[in-house]
Amino acid sequence: MEKRIVEMGDRDVVLGKARFQDWEAMYRNVWSRSETAKYMAWQVTRDEAEARARMNRTIAYEKTHDTYLVYERSSGQAIGFAGLEEIGPHVFQEAGIALGPEYVGKGYGKQVLQILLERSVFLGGREFYYYSRKENIASRALALSCGFIYQRSEQKTDRRNGDIYELEVYRKEL
Repeated sequence: MEKRIVEMGDRDVVLGKARFQDWEAMYRNVWSRSETAKYMAWQVTRDEAEARARMNRTIAYEKTHDTYLVYERSSGQAIGFAGLEEIGPHVFQEAGIALGPEYVGKGYGKQVLQILLERSVFLGGREFYYYSRKENIASRALALSCGFIYQRSEQKTDRRNGDIYELEVYRKEL
């Protein structure tokens, strides 16, 4: 696989820059899945033409951002996405982590978050922020299992439907 980052140890996942041919796997595994979009800020992709257009936007976005598709190492297929961004000197935050529902509960999320933390350290990071909607129990458990400490909650409005939700903020020193 080309354009991959942080392949360490025996991890089951690899982060890599999107390729157009990944549109079908992303559509099938992630973008068409309402259960994946539920806690995210994006809309479900409704058809294959929309998925192809979304992949083109993803590729363009990834050229200037530290965001990646998540690939299952054994199959090589795209099963999610993840990213990070620097929000201050030596301070990073996750820029979204999503996995298709068939890939949740296998330890993949923890491996993805560990890769993002390692990438942050490589880039000079000293602290990292992680966000989770309060009702997303799996995401909250992931943060705590990786040593994050709860900082605060913020009321947010879901841009998709106007609903109010509580966003929990977690922090970890690197």
